[in-house]
Amino acid sequence: MQSFFRAPPRLPLVAPSILSSDFANLAADCRDALAAGGDLLHVDVMDGHFVPNLTLGPALTRSLHRALPGAFLDVHLMVRDPGVFVGPFIEAGAGNITFHVEAIGLEGCVRLAERVRGMGATAGIAINPPTQVRDLLGSLDAFDLILVMSVNPGFGGQAFIPEVLAKTREISPRLRPEQRLEMDGGISPETAPAVREAGCDVLVAGSSLFGRPSAERRSLIRAIRGA
Repeated sequence: MQSFFRAPPRLPLVAPSILSSDFANLAADCRDALAAGGDLLHVDVMDGHFVPNLTLGPALTRSLHRALPGAFLDVHLMVRDPGVFVGPFIEAGAGNITFHVEAIGLEGCVRLAERVRGMGATAGIAINPPTQVRDLLGSLDAFDLILVMSVNPGFGGQAFIPEVLAKTREISPRLRPEQRLEMDGGISPETAPAVREAGCDVLVAGSSLFGRPSAERRSLIRAIRGA
């Protein structure tokens, strides 16, 4: 699964966010999104402390991996102590683990990225909309993925914050070809063109995709991808 993320079959990638899926029919809903053209599944994990919401854990991720063994699971840890969770989520089938600089600082993120790669997954660092990017620029090589949040994390369905695009424009030219630049929050066919233009090559889509009928998802993913 690492090779899929580092050497993807096409760019940009569209990552349906399961936070907006129908949890009563999770596997079927995710299978439908992938069949409609989604490239990987984005798994938002919240602990009720780092952000004011509580979502899912390794057990659900393991069940999803068992139901969809070919799906790449991009786990986004919005938690206060991500080091506690990386092992259980990788064991549950996560292919990439992303954690926040606001939670453990830049040096902590660099150390944790080394640990994640040692366990066989790729590692990402995430920044929230208020976080400045300048301190991160010297350490981009330490990560396989840079995630720039385009909403304040915690809940799906929030409005896109366009000011964050200045950060991705600054980050994008500094990345190696095998690194990915991801944006999460408020991405839809309307906002995606600006996100792609600003250098992002992984676009996370939640309510704009899962909130629509199954029959519309293929065209929505094509519009988000720009294909």
